[in-house]
Amino acid sequence: MKVFVVGDYRTGTGPANVTKEYLLRFPENTSRLIFSSKPVRAVEILLKMPFCSVVLVSGYSRQNILALKWAGLLGKPSAYLMHGCVEHENAINECIDEQMNRVERKTMELCTAIYAVSEHFAGWLKTYYPEHSGKISAAINGVDTAMIENIDAYTYGHRSRDMVLTIGGGMPRKKIRHICGAIDILNTKAGEMKYKLVVIGDRGKDDAVIDSYPFVENMGLVSGNVTMGLYREAGLFVQNSCFETFGLAPMEALMNGCSILVSQEIGALELFRGVEDGDVIRNWYDEREIAAKIERLMENGNAFRLSEAFDKETASWETRTTELWHKLVQLVSDRKTKGRK
Repeated sequence: MKVFVVGDYRTGTGPANVTKEYLLRFPENTSRLIFSSKPVRAVEILLKMPFCSVVLVSGYSRQNILALKWAGLLGKPSAYLMHGCVEHENAINECIDEQMNRVERKTMELCTAIYAVSEHFAGWLKTYYPEHSGKISAAINGVDTAMIENIDAYTYGHRSRDMVLTIGGGMPRKKIRHICGAIDILNTKAGEMKYKLVVIGDRGKDDAVIDSYPFVENMGLVSGNVTMGLYREAGLFVQNSCFETFGLAPMEALMNGCSILVSQEIGALELFRGVEDGDVIRNWYDEREIAAKIERLMENGNAFRLSEAFDKETASWETRTTELWHKLVQLVSDRKTKGRK
């Protein structure tokens, strides 16, 4: 069997990194897009599609429409690895784009199967897009479990106990403004600037509110090396998203020995066997709840406990790649069976 992967695996974004991990582990005969030019990529899709058994489109892109239409004309089964929901996320972030919505909906319509990157996200998709529920299932993201196994003692003990870190910038979906409100409650109670909040990520509609707090350092977009350094410095990483299909950032923070506090919308929570209530924000808008849990975790972190509770056996990229491969094999088998009837 030969797979043709259509999707970004070079830019360093979350979806691109996931695609790259699968490509590293798929068989050597796996086909992929080589060129960066859009017209040349279109030619690649047309030329390479006839020689594959199944096509996997990974992430949102307008090129998916060409790939899926051509696959359909050639009778090839196709799968859409769905990392997020552009339509819903843009609505939350108050930047609705009807053209993007149409592309995403057409991608879901044309593909044979839709693979969501967490069980949580798969369930959400079935609810919000019931017309596609029959072809939605989960292909859960993997994690570099070796990093968790090799966390050294230094990463737990030598941290800034006044520093809280979060990622998402001014994007309203990340609800960082409520983390600011929670820390403001704690600093007011202490009568001093007991905690500072470091924010990284692109600018967005919530930046004005975030920047209004004196304890916030809003760094904007930073390099991967700077991000890794902040993970190893912070006393706590907080992800308060109201919609998060997986959540690579809190996983990266944990792998660098940083305690984490995440909203119940984080898909990656399903990778842990022993999550406690104090590790999870139940109401992302409840600043008093967030404040209480930040204060508790800054005093008594959960990095070691959660790393021990992590389901290393099933969450590795090797295991996840095998699972995805079997799903693609089944798509090909189902298409052959259907063709014989």
